[in-house]
Amino acid sequence: MYKKIKKFLEDVVFEMKKVSWPSWEELKSSTTVVISLSILLTIFLFLADTIFSKLINLIL
Repeated sequence: MYKKIKKFLEDVVFEMKKVSWPSWEELKSSTTVVISLSILLTIFLFLADTIFSKLINLIL
């Protein structure tokens, strides 16, 4: 059991050395894109929900 855990941890360390981490500038720009798109999607869904709610209330 301990050999399996040790092997697993060794494999994790080996694989983590292969990971290419983003630079600080890439990280900031990606974060900006994600936050911007999240805000736009929130606004879109709010407006769509409001419009559909008003339409349903007019029909009923």
